[in-house]
This record gives sequence, C-alpha cells and structure tokens, in this order.
Amino acid sequence: MSDKIVKFEFEKETKNSVRYKEVPEDGQPPIIGSLYVQKWYVGNTKNLEVTISKKD
Repeated sequence: MSDKIVKFEFEKETKNSVRYKEVPEDGQPPIIGSLYVQKWYVGNTKNLEVTISKKD
C-alpha cells in the first residue's frame, strides 16, 4: 500500500460547490487536477489536503 497526500487551493466558487486546483510537487505533473467539493462541507476553506491510498 502507498499513501499520497495531494494539496489543493481555492480556485472558484460555483452554485453549490467550490472548485479547488491541485498544487503539484515541484517537477511533478498533477495527479488529480481539479476537485469539486460541496459548499455545505467546505464553507470558506481555502486549502484542502486529500490522501489517496493505492491498494494492490
């Protein structure tokens, strides 16, 4: 198993969700790209971290 923490920062607000853009590590391409999260959950949060676990 391998865990990876992916960081996101606020990009824009839509009607019911907030779009975050990935902040890739130096010299690495994005893993996820954009992420939409519902407003009721994130509120005014400007930065998110998502942990991805690969299970092989």
